[in-house]
Amino acid sequence: MRTAEIDRRTAETTITLALSLDGTGAADIRTGIGFLDHMLGALTKHARFDLRLRCEGDLHVDDHHTAEDCALALGQALDQALGERRGIARFGYAYAPLDEALARAVVDLSGRPSPVIDLGLRRERLGTLSCEMLPHVLRSLAVAGRMALHVDVLRGENDHHRAESAFKATALALRQAVALDGSGEIPSTKGVL
Repeated sequence: MRTAEIDRRTAETTITLALSLDGTGAADIRTGIGFLDHMLGALTKHARFDLRLRCEGDLHVDDHHTAEDCALALGQALDQALGERRGIARFGYAYAPLDEALARAVVDLSGRPSPVIDLGLRRERLGTLSCEMLPHVLRSLAVAGRMALHVDVLRGENDHHRAESAFKATALALRQAVALDGSGEIPSTKGVL
């Protein structure tokens, strides 16, 4: 069973999270930030993970700690659920359009965090989420998940569409990368990830 449960408590957030990599795309997400719930829901659905996430954060301060800590908890859960990363495809890439927007995501579950994210968002906020937090969420996910993650929005006029296409492309790339290839081997010439 490729699952993980995280209980993360700091002075800024309290998070409980349950993740299954071999799910159906079922999402039950409540962070207190509607647009973050929407993006994590899209990621869960298209990666075909199952995710239950609850966060109580210091939203009276701003959205930063909640968004960052949810991404860190999700990345940590992904890392735990992968275990030794034995028998996985390891690499994944995808393009995802949303109307006029088009995003590309490439992932390597290498065990070495290296995020490169360029969403090109122009608005200050989407709902109650600061647009600057969207690339930060993807970076935090990559760092805690110990993966190289490259996400670029190639075109698009609407920032909602740009952001959502980026999260959907990331989901599709992750779905490929976590897929079991039947080998049972660690996909590395080093013998370890």
